Amino acid sequence: MLALSLHSNQKTNMASESRTKRVFLNNIDSYSSKYIAQFLSSCVVGESLTDGEEDDKHEQASEGAHFQIVGTVANKDAKKQPFALEEYRSVSREELLKCLMQCDVIVYNITEHTDLIYEATWAISALHSEIEHFGSSKIFILLSTIMTWAMTKPADPDDPDIPLTEDDYKRRRPHPNFKEHTSTEKLVLKLGKTKKSKLSTYVVTSGLQYGMGENLFHFFFKTAWLGELSSIPVFGPGTNIIPAIHIHDLARVVQNIIDLKPKTHYFIAVDDSKNTFEDIVKAIASALGSGQIEKVPKEDANGTKAITKTDLLYLSIHLQTESVFLKDRLNLCWDYESGIVDNISRVVEEYKQTRQLLPIKICLLGPPAVGKSSVAAKLCRYYKLHHINVNEAINEKVKQLEELLGRSEKTKENEEMLIGAEEQLTTLKNNMLQNDGQLDEQHVRHIIREKLNSISCRNQGFVLDGYPNTYTQAKELFHDADMEVQDTRSTIPQYSKVLIPEFVFSLDATDEFLKERVRSLPQNVAEEMHYTQDEFTESLAKFRETLAEDESVLDYFDELEIHPEYIDCENVATVEKIIETVGQPMNYGLSPEEMEEERKRKEAEWHQQLKQEEVGKEFRKMVENDKMAALLEEWNRNLAEVKKQEHELLETQSVPMRHYLMKYVMPTVIQGLVDCCKVKPDDPVDFLAEYLFRNNSDD
Repeated sequence: MLALSLHSNQKTNMASESRTKRVFLNNIDSYSSKYIAQFLSSCVVGESLTDGEEDDKHEQASEGAHFQIVGTVANKDAKKQPFALEEYRSVSREELLKCLMQCDVIVYNITEHTDLIYEATWAISALHSEIEHFGSSKIFILLSTIMTWAMTKPADPDDPDIPLTEDDYKRRRPHPNFKEHTSTEKLVLKLGKTKKSKLSTYVVTSGLQYGMGENLFHFFFKTAWLGELSSIPVFGPGTNIIPAIHIHDLARVVQNIIDLKPKTHYFIAVDDSKNTFEDIVKAIASALGSGQIEKVPKEDANGTKAITKTDLLYLSIHLQTESVFLKDRLNLCWDYESGIVDNISRVVEEYKQTRQLLPIKICLLGPPAVGKSSVAAKLCRYYKLHHINVNEAINEKVKQLEELLGRSEKTKENEEMLIGAEEQLTTLKNNMLQNDGQLDEQHVRHIIREKLNSISCRNQGFVLDGYPNTYTQAKELFHDADMEVQDTRSTIPQYSKVLIPEFVFSLDATDEFLKERVRSLPQNVAEEMHYTQDEFTESLAKFRETLAEDESVLDYFDELEIHPEYIDCENVATVEKIIETVGQPMNYGLSPEEMEEERKRKEAEWHQQLKQEEVGKEFRKMVENDKMAALLEEWNRNLAEVKKQEHELLETQSVPMRHYLMKYVMPTVIQGLVDCCKVKPDDPVDFLAEYLFRNNSDD
């Protein structure tokens, strides 16, 4: 049996514990249950009661008794949810039943995972079997799916636009894959009829859920936000009407049922929209991307790992429903009653905030040759931002206009647009011809402003490279004409919060350092970048002069309290310093392809490092061998010198000895040897010794 892991909040208000309601939800780390639980945790018990009803509960609400959230989690290694009082990880059914018995409300959500149907069936059955042991009455709420109505025929075949309501409950027909959901709904309602004073049961059939970080529609939000596809796919015809509900509105339904305990026990939870699949995707594409959609066969969804077969079943539902009981018998304060399309701006902003997909906007300023463009390119790779360089933006705009005019045939619908594009292209080209390939400031500002305001820059962010250069340029570039002047006496310039960068970095280095960097460039590169000696000297002097003006571009940002950070590029690792200041990326991270590319890059770097280490070892070994050879050669040389000196010393010391022997010893010895040869004794050595002894005695 697996152990029960409880994570309890250390601080519990014991005084209000008796007034709170303990609410259980399964899988509170999954999309649907997580946001419902999170919402309920912020609600006051009895908050949804209407005026004049249950005054005692109103008193509780005024005192601020909140719901206590407990629940199971699917991912046992995940961090504890901050809104949960307790979490149950890897529990047995016996232990789970004990936990359920301690709760006032049990909410089982089977809208996301089919394997939870069996647990929900067990839970209601187990609770019903223990009904006599309840310390107080309990509420059991089953959150089911609108797919249990998917095959239901219209009430009037001659008028299929008449929506289905809860009154059609007995006529409902599920999709073949959702028959077990229907059986579970019936079981929950059946077991709630035995002892209503002890156990009240409810079934809430939810439309397709949207909102917060998104789930079922997440593929379309992510694809539009990334902007990697020219159009967002709609799988199938897209004409099917999708019943939907915002996750917070669904949570409000649960809150109302807990507070009101209505006599109606079955609810359809959908908003008032009658949006088609195509309407929804179009709205997402327009709010987050280019607005372009493309209808593709449903089979193409198989190549999209983010869309499962079950997801496709949900997205293919065609059903007109209306939540009559929801409006008549609950006191529901809707957040998104008119649906996702009408509220797409709010839904998109909620999606961005929940997933922290926030644009990072950076401006790099500094003298020529300080390295702004190379730094900008590295930052764009790291943060997945859009690089805005003046020359590149101009070339891109001209190319865009030329391609638009080249591929589009003039029709009544696009005639005005094409005429405007042609006029703009002609204006830009004529202006560049008159200014040696350069554009007037007003045209440059218009192009850069248009780029800053593009969907891609508003989604991911940008690195503005070396522009604006003056106070006036900055003021006109970031000016917001639509902004109301709150204080006419204020000297702070009006600016657009969408366009203005969050981070401004002033890169700098000494003139000598910059000139040396330019001198090291190949001649052709220097000419292409207009960094020849005369051009660069003039450009650098102009930059220094502009920066020294009474009102510089840096002063503009200072006035807005976006204080530039100064970086000495000679002595500081510029990119690392900027990343340290800006912080972590706010995006989806690396795609699978990019992760594979990053893996290969790191593997190549690792192999290169190993190779360098091996070369280093060989080099050190070679150096050590050369050192040993040199030492050995020196040793042998020193040894020979020592031997030579010893020989000379011995030679010098042996001269007196030779003279002494030749004078006093050798004559007697020689004569003894001669006599020995004459006599030829049997023992010549003894003869010679006797001879030397006699002659020595004679002496």
